[in-house]
Amino acid sequence: MATTSALSSLSSLSLHNTTSRITSSRPIISFSFLKRPTTTLTPLKASSSDQTETIFFEDQNPEITANAVFDPPSPPEGFVPAPYFDEGTDETEAEIATAYEELYGPAYSGESMLGKDVNVMDSKFKKGGGGIGGSKPKKEKIRDGFEERVVQVRRVTKVVKGGKQLKFRAIVVVGDKQGNVGVGCAKAKEVVAAVQKSAIDARRNIVQVPMTKYLTFPHRSEGDYGAAKVMLRPASPGTGVIAGGAVRIVLEMAGVENALGKQLGSNNALNNARATLAAVQQMRQFKDVALERGIPMEELWK
Repeated sequence: MATTSALSSLSSLSLHNTTSRITSSRPIISFSFLKRPTTTLTPLKASSSDQTETIFFEDQNPEITANAVFDPPSPPEGFVPAPYFDEGTDETEAEIATAYEELYGPAYSGESMLGKDVNVMDSKFKKGGGGIGGSKPKKEKIRDGFEERVVQVRRVTKVVKGGKQLKFRAIVVVGDKQGNVGVGCAKAKEVVAAVQKSAIDARRNIVQVPMTKYLTFPHRSEGDYGAAKVMLRPASPGTGVIAGGAVRIVLEMAGVENALGKQLGSNNALNNARATLAAVQQMRQFKDVALERGIPMEELWK
């Protein structure tokens, strides 16, 4: 009797808990924001047939945004808007070549767009005597007013998987002795080919040397390249070129007759030659400085 009463009480308790859990369910509420509120928000309830309740928020003063007018500042007088990239006429090949030459220099061969004849870089082949059957191609000597001077020829090797590759490296300085000079370096399997390639490379890197009427520098300068450092000083007429190594060759090929030069760093011929060009490129004529400053040249020494 006691057992049956306990089971009936447990069953009634479980049924009571089940009915209470079902009746205590609440509707699911979700929120949706139309835009970021800037003022006090007023909740508005939307009617729905199901148990999901949705609440929207909107501005309390909607006339603030409704009356907003886009008023950009007016452009200044004489303002010309920039054209779009796809407007206007296309550039011609001549204009493209001229812009390329101003940035990177003249092309390897052909007439340049800035009036510089660079055909001399391509030595023409002509058949002459020598070789088997007399048909060995022979190169003409370049005739462009530039003289060549070999600074150094060295034998270099490259270690590869199959052994060592032997080549020759040549350093050549070219100049017209009128203020234009260049330094070139190239490698080849033969000495003659290395010198020719170096001469072509030197003609691609011509530098103009500023000089006075006494064929000396306008002022002192120093330049460095790698571990090499070169000091250049102007000299009075009749002094001559007092320098050594690659510095002397570069100055002589440029046409400088009175100057003092000194190697202060490494003895590497190539680095000293390029350091000399770096020092020369830092020099400026007095008339150019006066023009930039907007004053007469006589006032530079006041």
